[in-house]
Amino acid sequence: MKRMRIMRKGLAKRTVAALAAVVMLGSVAACSEPLPTVQSKLAEATGNGAAPANAVTVAVTDDQEAQIRARILDVVNTATQNHDASLLQQRVTGPELDVRTSELTVYAATGKQSDVTELPGEASQVNLPITDSWPRAIFTFTTTTSDQQSQRLLVMTQDSAHDDYKLWAVCPLFQNAVMPAFSVDGSELGSADDTGLAQTPKDALTQYADVLQNRDASQYANEFEDDQLRQNVKSVSDKIQQTFDASQVHFSQTETFTLDDSQIEAMRTVDGGELVVGRINSVWTRQLDSNRQALPASDAERALFGGATATSSIEVTYVNMVALYVPPAGSSEQIRAVGAQRQPISVKAI
Repeated sequence: MKRMRIMRKGLAKRTVAALAAVVMLGSVAACSEPLPTVQSKLAEATGNGAAPANAVTVAVTDDQEAQIRARILDVVNTATQNHDASLLQQRVTGPELDVRTSELTVYAATGKQSDVTELPGEASQVNLPITDSWPRAIFTFTTTTSDQQSQRLLVMTQDSAHDDYKLWAVCPLFQNAVMPAFSVDGSELGSADDTGLAQTPKDALTQYADVLQNRDASQYANEFEDDQLRQNVKSVSDKIQQTFDASQVHFSQTETFTLDDSQIEAMRTVDGGELVVGRINSVWTRQLDSNRQALPASDAERALFGGATATSSIEVTYVNMVALYVPPAGSSEQIRAVGAQRQPISVKAI
């Protein structure tokens, strides 16, 4: 458990103990039982997973995907073992480069490998792109981790024919996540502005960011199923506020969530929907009275804060990588988050 520590001179010990007891800032994806299952419509239709004779040609073969993934994980594992984030750029890009760089900074400070998201080497399902152009992406679901934590969705992207595939995003799947079905003979890639869906991918992520920020008061709250990320964000902030309120310590906080609409990847599902992965940045500002210090709230925040001088206010920037299933237009289903990764990347006194 990672502990919340926003303290001041003379703050009662009972307040600190209560705060540490109720607040968790760990992974939003716990062990899954039963594990989420990625289904295949064609596999169900044929009974053996075989693609029909006239199947379209995918941009990458299964063997090529396995080689790509192995090379990426080799770089990631080497960087982890050496506590050297500079090695990541060879095979990691986009939001995952920011997340993994932060994780390695934390790991170097704590010595706890659990501060780095484990990436299993084996795949449980590979979803290959049908495209003859670039950029392109592969969506691969791993097996469970060595300690039976949930499968990870890996999004690996290639910007051009001359570039290597790189790891663009990691989303641990939620417990009991209901996954959409993909074709075993390849899937079309989507885009941020795709129509024919309950919402365009960009709009779905924008609305989800509003739900994270405004909770049930969001005008979009009823468009989305409840999920572990929403519960985690709400639970942590509520418990912090309640603890300080009970101790009669003035404490205020806000967290603002904003979609980075330049960092969205999507893949079509067999029902006409899409699995959409996007980056939502958030800035969490916490403030105490001017004669008190607002300190980092977890091992990760402390490592990123370093030796900076604390003030009465602290600002933490998070990357929230979110995987949403967006159903086709006219569906009675809600949009649902199926996985997420939440990691602080910057901590500063303000």
